[in-house]
Amino acid sequence: MRKKALVVDDNGNSLMLEKDLLAVAGFEVFEADNATEGMAIARREKPDVIIMDMRLPDMRGSEAARLLRLYQETCDIPIVFVTASVMAGGIEEVKTIKYSGFIGKPINTRTFAQEVSQFIK
Repeated sequence: MRKKALVVDDNGNSLMLEKDLLAVAGFEVFEADNATEGMAIARREKPDVIIMDMRLPDMRGSEAARLLRLYQETCDIPIVFVTASVMAGGIEEVKTIKYSGFIGKPINTRTFAQEVSQFIK
């Protein structure tokens, strides 16, 4: 059975690139361009991993992750934050969220799917 991934990013180019890289690696991929839509898809589809930008138009990715942790169906889905803001504060913020990790932008297109796969239990 194929692994399911949800990509949440408001930048169309990043969303398409991440989605395509995961699809080529064999993932079934769902997508959203804001946190609210992403959270709804996560609760409905229960993906094996969520790839989320930190800066989204409706709320921060970390805030969305904290909300996802409140629901039984999404409380333990790994969340990988993919963002260009690789500042110490941002990394510390991610570390406080259970079952989460971090990949900096620009992503390495050769290793991205493999890096994401490492977060799946």
